[in-house]
Amino acid sequence: MSGNVIYEPRGRAREYAELAANLYRGCEHGCLYCFAPGATHRERAAFHSQVAPREGVMEKFKRDCEVLKGSGKSVLLSFTCDPYTPVDVEYQLTRQAIETLHEHGLFVQILTKGGNRARRDFDLLGKGDAFATTMTFHTGIDSRHWEPNAAEPIDRMDTMKVAHILGIPTWVSLEPVIDPEQTLSIIRATHEYVDLFKVGTLNHHPLAKQIDWRDFGMRAVELLGRLGCKYYLKEDLRKHLGPEPIQEYPQEVKA
Repeated sequence: MSGNVIYEPRGRAREYAELAANLYRGCEHGCLYCFAPGATHRERAAFHSQVAPREGVMEKFKRDCEVLKGSGKSVLLSFTCDPYTPVDVEYQLTRQAIETLHEHGLFVQILTKGGNRARRDFDLLGKGDAFATTMTFHTGIDSRHWEPNAAEPIDRMDTMKVAHILGIPTWVSLEPVIDPEQTLSIIRATHEYVDLFKVGTLNHHPLAKQIDWRDFGMRAVELLGRLGCKYYLKEDLRKHLGPEPIQEYPQEVKA
């Protein structure tokens, strides 16, 4: 789709969703590994400090929804921003977007590191939608270093648990993987309330060369299988695992 706001992701992002939208310019979470400043051609400092709604974003978003009306497609929020970046408390564009999608017979996948800020909109999410969070670390001290303004891991996990209790389909993005042991620990800690794990690697960072991706991938597959978890391995990780058959599931989870 060549809409103004809703678009078809390419490359690695395509493994997450067929359609996506970014409502804000920038993100206040300040993640050291963030790819978005480069992808949006902005200086990193400005990207993380000068956050605002995209110009005319909701009018354009509504026009795109009209094109997709009644198709039952799902739109992911978001890739180059966070739908629950702190400024959304003021603008509440994410809530408006969810309501607009539903009004047009469409669904939403939320992908956020905003933690409990997202609970505000759980009353809008149903069986055809999904709520997801990126989990990079299990310990708060590492998260505060790498993701200084994102919700702490325990906050994100508690929010996922609440979504699960409410019957909202849930998934977790395990990417980037910076500390493989913590990633495996996250799986152990969250598998009872996460419907699908999407597991990737670390890209465009010197640490990536220090990680044995085959070892991590095989251990992750063994753990996920033993716990009875549904999972999707991203191509960047799958290519390290050789010819062994890997159980695959749909990229989207629906109840």
